[in-house]
Amino acid sequence: MKLRSLEILDAKTKDKLCFLDKVEPNATIGEIKSMFHKSHPQWYPARQSIRLDPKGKSLKDEDVLQHLPVGTTATFYFRDLGAQISWVTVFLTEYTGPLVIYLMFYFRVPFIYAPKYDFTTSKHWVVHLACMCHSFHYVKRLLETLFVHRFSHGTMPLRNIFKNCTYYWGFAAWMAYYINHPLYTPPMYGEQQIRLALIIFLFCQIGNFSIHIALRNLRPPGSKTRKIPYPTKNPFTWIFLLVSCPNYTYELGSWLGFTLMTQCLPVAFFTLVGFIQMTVWAKGKHRSYLKEFRDYPPLRSPILPFIL
Repeated sequence: MKLRSLEILDAKTKDKLCFLDKVEPNATIGEIKSMFHKSHPQWYPARQSIRLDPKGKSLKDEDVLQHLPVGTTATFYFRDLGAQISWVTVFLTEYTGPLVIYLMFYFRVPFIYAPKYDFTTSKHWVVHLACMCHSFHYVKRLLETLFVHRFSHGTMPLRNIFKNCTYYWGFAAWMAYYINHPLYTPPMYGEQQIRLALIIFLFCQIGNFSIHIALRNLRPPGSKTRKIPYPTKNPFTWIFLLVSCPNYTYELGSWLGFTLMTQCLPVAFFTLVGFIQMTVWAKGKHRSYLKEFRDYPPLRSPILPFIL
């Protein structure tokens, strides 16, 4: 096989940044990024976007040179993605914040409420139940990040962590302030409403975890392989028959349960904003599945069966 010659230009200025000679035709984009990194140490592979057109899409690390529409002499374009941070670090930071912040309000540490309420406890059992549910949710997320999730992308732009943390930490503080407030009043329909909400919350938490396990089992360790997810023997995964992203469906259900349990407006608003964002993600994944797999089940909706 004939060796290739590659030149890499800046996508914005079109200046030549690097020339690679005698590159094996079976070299991957990931390997080309490593070669480029040797010439420009400030741009480590995760920070690089390599593309065939200055305004085109980034090539995948696993793309092979000889399978791309280029000749023996090829031109690629480089764009700096900025400083990167691992997804694991992002998730751990995002989820630790709400866990700690909520508990600060629950224990009523000084300077949050009036001094006479410092380190006092609520007289309403639903407040304690809500704290256990909220803490359980984020501990579950932390453990899943460490032991369950397999990420197709290793990093994300560092700047995104500030936006994400503002969202999660800010909403956690807003919700916790009112739920743990000394003047908080329990839900209108009392124990019946709270018990129903708890059942919904726990059911959806188990369902969400079941979907994460099913998705994990689709991808071998260290692989970026994508497959169509199908229901397993676990009944919580049978929703795959109707929905492309049931992890988001169950996540929505969990927060609807928490909203019903606390009857708190900030929780309802967080649930609404989360639903809008998860719908955007679900639609994107659904389109990706349809584009990638010709035999993708046509009955599935992105997030809500037959609706959305």
